[in-house]
Amino acid sequence: MPVNTVWLKVDGECAAKALQEAAETLDTSDGEVVLDFSTVHRVNSSELAALDTLAGKAAAKAVKVVLGGVNATVYKTLKLMKLAPRFAFLS
Repeated sequence: MPVNTVWLKVDGECAAKALQEAAETLDTSDGEVVLDFSTVHRVNSSELAALDTLAGKAAAKAVKVVLGGVNATVYKTLKLMKLAPRFAFLS
C-alpha cells in the first residue's frame, strides 16, 4: 500500500497553532506527516502540550510523525519531557 506523506512547515513564531493544525491533518492522513522545525529555536509549554496531543493522535491513527530540522535545544527539551521517542527525526 502506498504511503502518503504530508509536509508542513512549523513557524517558530506561532508553533503551537501550526502543531494544532498538523494534528487536524491527521484525520485525513494515512502515511506519515513531516514537520519542518528549522525555524523553531525553542518550545514552550503550550507547544509541548500540542506536540503531546499530536503524538497521541498519530499513535491512535498509526501515522508516523517525522520532525525535521530540529535543533539541539529543542531536541533536548523533547528528550527531557519524554516526547522524543514518540517521533522520528530528520537532520
